Amino acid sequence: MTERWVEPGDTLSLRYAIHLRDGTEIISNFDEAEPDELTLGDGTLAPTLEQWLVGLRPGERHVFLLDSWQAFGSSQPELVQSLPKSDLPRDMTFEVGTLVEFSMPNGQTLAGHILEIGENSMKVDFNHPLADLPIEFEVEVQAILTAATKP
Repeated sequence: MTERWVEPGDTLSLRYAIHLRDGTEIISNFDEAEPDELTLGDGTLAPTLEQWLVGLRPGERHVFLLDSWQAFGSSQPELVQSLPKSDLPRDMTFEVGTLVEFSMPNGQTLAGHILEIGENSMKVDFNHPLADLPIEFEVEVQAILTAATKP
């Protein structure tokens, strides 16, 4: 049997953690009973993080020290937008600093941090919350559950 390594489209059993460089834990499943299962390319994990998994072998554990451009990118000023309050659901309560999920006309959702609430509008930042931040991405591929299908 040939030893495999991770390829785009593979379904993996994976342990992972994301920490800020100061050690602050953002997310980790290393202490959970079961590892997560995800398919590369399905949107579960950011594509910029998925690329670091390609080429790894099951059983390997790695820590990647990533600059912001290698992880969640830089903040984009055009992703900070003012939304008219008249376009927002009346039954929702909004507070500065909270993360709110908005439904798009195409059925997708988009999360944004509320920066300001005015009388007629609200300023929302749709940049990724970890944009501009260097991180540590720790991963251990437990197993390749399903290999990517080749054309």
